[in-house]
Amino acid sequence: MTASTPTSPGQSTRAIHGTSLKDPHGAPHLPIYNTTTFAFPNTAALLDVVEGRTPGALYTRYGLNPTTFALEETMASVEGAPAALAFCSGMAAEMTLFAQYGRDGIVCLGDAYGGTLELLGDQLPLLGIETTFLLGRELARLEEALKSGSRLVFFETPTNPALEIFDIAAISDLAHRYGALVAIDNTFASPVNQRVLELGADIVAYSATKYLGGHSDVTAGFLLGSEELLAPLRGWRKNFGTTIAPEPAALLSRSLRTLTLRVRAQNASAQAIAEAMEADPRVARVLYPGLASFPGHELATRQMQGFGGILTVELDADAETTCRVADRLRVFALAPSLGGAESLATQPVTTTHHGLSPSERQRRGITDSMIRLSVGLEDTSDLIADLLGALDEVSR
Repeated sequence: MTASTPTSPGQSTRAIHGTSLKDPHGAPHLPIYNTTTFAFPNTAALLDVVEGRTPGALYTRYGLNPTTFALEETMASVEGAPAALAFCSGMAAEMTLFAQYGRDGIVCLGDAYGGTLELLGDQLPLLGIETTFLLGRELARLEEALKSGSRLVFFETPTNPALEIFDIAAISDLAHRYGALVAIDNTFASPVNQRVLELGADIVAYSATKYLGGHSDVTAGFLLGSEELLAPLRGWRKNFGTTIAPEPAALLSRSLRTLTLRVRAQNASAQAIAEAMEADPRVARVLYPGLASFPGHELATRQMQGFGGILTVELDADAETTCRVADRLRVFALAPSLGGAESLATQPVTTTHHGLSPSERQRRGITDSMIRLSVGLEDTSDLIADLLGALDEVSR
């Protein structure tokens, strides 16, 4: 009898069993170590941890807490990354990334979350960190920016809110030729649908508040990559005070156990909703990578394993009518954020990109008639009926 060849565990298995830390009393998951500090039997043992000779718990703000260790080890396993750092929010993760690796200049490609654009465009210049903003149609200018000395290329793919798709492998190859790092915000896709490190990126960032958390009850963020690249970020996190606390870390570990199931269900529902909206004459355009009509569909098919739970519908209507449609939704809640079990609808002009000037929104193609939908875990038929019902009410 020939022995079977061992295989690497799948992503769902890693999400449940991804940490080597075990409860000594036999609980299936590590309990919450809701403490700020940890005691040592003697000074020698304390110094071994302080000076890095022995791994161990020390002080929660430093990230040296077993609950944090378990979360980071699990997330690194789910992502297929050598190392992970957990933060108190996605914006805290981004700020840490930019503080360390953006000082020689950042190139931000395409659209991005409004808070990210505000950080890059308004706050970081006050610290002497400058960003070159290039829209997707200006991608040919990336090499020029790299030649000028920018050493960090940052982008989302799919983007917020137009779901624009960027070629991760091609951009990474170009950036690396000029000695620049590539960091990608993979929040919309999640590691279930897209593994950017395998495609050539150096660092992956997440707002874990979204799909990784999945229940709209935890605010957190991640940076993942090689230990060499993450090591300098630990000091920033420690002294910015942006380490995740034990209770949200434990909630996030809980959520990762169902990540693959949730995201796959949201993928399927979003695809069906996108197809239904595309067939409705009252909808001018549906932006969703899973549609053959979507400009980035072919590229998304090559570099993604699923098309995500976010779609943006652009109505054949003015701003007032679009607001009326949004206000008549009953199953979709009118709220910002995304990735939870409940479906959400938001107009980018009133929430995520409200802080941009009308001219800047126009330049980025963000219109008054857009509604971004975050598809949750309700029955797909109920979500489609809710959207059609709102359109029907306004059309009367």
